[in-house]
Amino acid sequence: MSIHPLPPPKEPTGLGRLPVSRWFLATGAVAGFAFTAGVVVVMTMTARAMELNPRTEVAAQLGRLTVALIVLFAVLLACGIGLAFIVRYAVLKPIDQLTEQVRTVAAGDFDHDLHVDRPAELAELSSHIDSMRARIVSAWRTATDQAEELRRSNGELEQFAYVASHDLQEPLRKVASFTQMLEQRYGPQLDDRARQYIHYAVDGAKRMQLLINDLLDFSRVGRVTGERRVTESGTALDSALDNLSATIDDTGATVTRDELPRVNGNPLQLTQLFQNLIENAIKFRSEEPPRVHIGATRSGDMWEFSCSDNGIGVEPKYADRIFLIFQRLHPRDVYPGTGIGLALCRKIVEYHGGQLWLDGDTGGDTGGRTGGRTGGHGATFRWTLPATGDER
Repeated sequence: MSIHPLPPPKEPTGLGRLPVSRWFLATGAVAGFAFTAGVVVVMTMTARAMELNPRTEVAAQLGRLTVALIVLFAVLLACGIGLAFIVRYAVLKPIDQLTEQVRTVAAGDFDHDLHVDRPAELAELSSHIDSMRARIVSAWRTATDQAEELRRSNGELEQFAYVASHDLQEPLRKVASFTQMLEQRYGPQLDDRARQYIHYAVDGAKRMQLLINDLLDFSRVGRVTGERRVTESGTALDSALDNLSATIDDTGATVTRDELPRVNGNPLQLTQLFQNLIENAIKFRSEEPPRVHIGATRSGDMWEFSCSDNGIGVEPKYADRIFLIFQRLHPRDVYPGTGIGLALCRKIVEYHGGQLWLDGDTGGDTGGRTGGRTGGHGATFRWTLPATGDER
């Protein structure tokens, strides 16, 4: 199996730039020079001593000393040659073999075995490295199979999205329209209960259409128009406010903002994010006119945004549940909706590499969005988005 090669290794620094073989060569050269110098010095000193015509006994002792030194130098020379052989064939050559094998694997051939026979330490090291290589290859193959299955599943999801957006909605439109035509044509002949049944049928068809559209929006995040670029978050907020202008006018809501930064994101999805959060804040309003504030502060390489309102708030125990798809905390007749809005917001934020959460310091002690009580301290949603590198 051959896959993309690994990135090049980091360059060594300091004395690490010199290979081990050169360290041994340098050490051997110094030792050889010292050995040769020692032999020359001893031979020179012996020759000069003999030139002094020493007595017979002294000359004999010098002769024996010379023989002993010659034997010692011969033994040292043999040890040096043996050590060089051992270092060459028992250390340097196995290291070169292991290095070459590792380079082959790093170049992309992840099925190449790693193995050296000697010395014992390098054999154990190569065994551990080869075991890690085998586990990584196995995990990579499993991930490849899962990715292929995921691509197939995404293809089926796209087909479902097409069917849902066309084939499923057409029967719903027919059910709603023909039911309304039935009421218009035979209205005088129907009693109140029949009209109520017709109302239920039309309302159910419309809610199903709304649910399908919301599911399509949820499935499209990251797949359709998902490219990210430098985006003015203030412009995305302006677009969201334009889309909500009728709702804002009808409820008398006030939306304020801080100076909003540039972020790396998708303009359409950021507009949808602002729109859902502001619409959510207006929907769950208290008896007072809705007030919504959009803030932004820099936090490292991310921007932290906030959406604060003066609505009925959310109890902290529901902080995770409200972000689950189809999870509702209110009856549909009290607060309409499909229960996908906040789940869609979290998916958009996570697709951009950020996080979305409910600030636990607000809306936690006034009944929250669970029992219809009003007069709460409101709720604050916070989320992060990647910055563009500037200081705006």
